[in-house]
Amino acid sequence: MRGKGGSPAGRDTALDLLKWLALASMLLDHLRFVWPALGWLYPFGRLAFPFFCLAIAANLARNPAAPEPRRLLRYLGALLLFALLAEAPYRLLVGEAATTLNVLPTLALGLSIAQALRGPRRLGLLLGFAALVLAVIGDRWLMFGAAGALLPAACLLVLRRPLWCAALPGLVCLAANRWPPLFAEAAAWQPFALLVLGMCLVAPALGLAVLRADTAIGVPPFRRWGYLLYPGHFLLLAALRVL
Repeated sequence: MRGKGGSPAGRDTALDLLKWLALASMLLDHLRFVWPALGWLYPFGRLAFPFFCLAIAANLARNPAAPEPRRLLRYLGALLLFALLAEAPYRLLVGEAATTLNVLPTLALGLSIAQALRGPRRLGLLLGFAALVLAVIGDRWLMFGAAGALLPAACLLVLRRPLWCAALPGLVCLAANRWPPLFAEAAAWQPFALLVLGMCLVAPALGLAVLRADTAIGVPPFRRWGYLLYPGHFLLLAALRVL
């Protein structure tokens, strides 16, 4: 048997492609910490976070029922483990610009909130409520803030709806990227700021289009070892900056 896009059964090549595109977008964004002249890539880096949130939503939606507690805790545990492993490499690369934790705690909270929409399991509802409270309390320390923690749930709500419904996660993504100087520049019709905010608005729709595409090309599976690429790319870029 073959899965979507000609992959082995059980794998979704469109979902794998979305994850690889998210990783590529993140890498392009972080190149500016090594070569500041590449700061023009920043708008394209706004695709990474919503793509990862969509991947979380798609993983949750693969099963019609709420995820089993063991599966949910294993998924959540992997995010939290690599959040710890990535924090030092993240700060090594970003330096004084690191005013929040790395992105994985936000994704872990987002997973916990989104899975509460999948069914009435007591553990899931408790985790979702606790995650929502933590996201609100810890808004200032979370990359993309409390709005970012809500983005996987917003993506899950529109995953199987018409593409225009992606306006909802688009607005949540815009709120997650709130940065007063950026919004002030956009209000002054600065082209770069408008491009950044425009990418935030359309990123969920672009991600949904990727998920719905008939992916005929060969896409390498994005397995659990992919988590290593998050702290690994920080270390690689930090090493390149020293050379």
